[in-house]
Amino acid sequence: MKQGMRRLAGAAALALASSLALAPAASADPPFVPEGKGPGLPVAAQPLVGVRIAVDPGHNGGRTQDPEAANHPVPDGRGDRVACNTTGTASVDGYSEHEFAFEVSEQLATHLDGLGAQVWMTRSDDEGIGPCVDRRGTFAEDNDVDLMVSIHASSIEDEDTPGFVAVVAGPPLSESQGEPSHELAESLVQGLEDAGFTANQDVDEPVVERSDDATLNFSRRPTVLLELGQLRNPDEAEMMRSEEGQQRYVEALTDGVIAWAHDHH
Repeated sequence: MKQGMRRLAGAAALALASSLALAPAASADPPFVPEGKGPGLPVAAQPLVGVRIAVDPGHNGGRTQDPEAANHPVPDGRGDRVACNTTGTASVDGYSEHEFAFEVSEQLATHLDGLGAQVWMTRSDDEGIGPCVDRRGTFAEDNDVDLMVSIHASSIEDEDTPGFVAVVAGPPLSESQGEPSHELAESLVQGLEDAGFTANQDVDEPVVERSDDATLNFSRRPTVLLELGQLRNPDEAEMMRSEEGQQRYVEALTDGVIAWAHDHH
């Protein structure tokens, strides 16, 4: 799934310093543009021209190499502190959440770019530790995007309850975390449902509010964290790691973004 050169606007500014005090993203830097890609469709076929999007692949693959750095406490946005980056979940045969998140995010960024959007990713590979969860949240405002989508997989223990969940900050700490984020979540949920994906039945509604996620708490743009599937469910995990399954996710999320942009941009 490694498609061309992976770039990150302001990647150097997001690298972990020795103290883990990450520098803010440089909004003047160019957006993610896959190697050999770029707007190749006629303008009429580019429904996302002018839309600025941040894609956040959850977690990162290098956490185990430096657990002390990964566990370094950072603000959670509500007066508490959390680990810079957590491990994430994995399937029973070892397919990791951070790998799934990066593979889907990279394909999603490429697809959105081809439809005319300007796209930034919070990390450019799956081998590091950061950015820490607080800086993932501020990334959206630092790069002045219109929306941010954070890609994850579910870690619900009951492997018999597959399905996706959309998460927004709650109670909201800013105007963008209220109705704008809920509307983005509903649009993404509709895209997933139209593509045949089912919401996790352990939750009452497919869109839930959480106060414990620093990425959501720190974002000042419409932002949704998507737990796209249950990696502990063997059947769903097999679909999530397949090229066909990942492409379905990308197309579903793209449809959701296009629908939201049509109404808000």
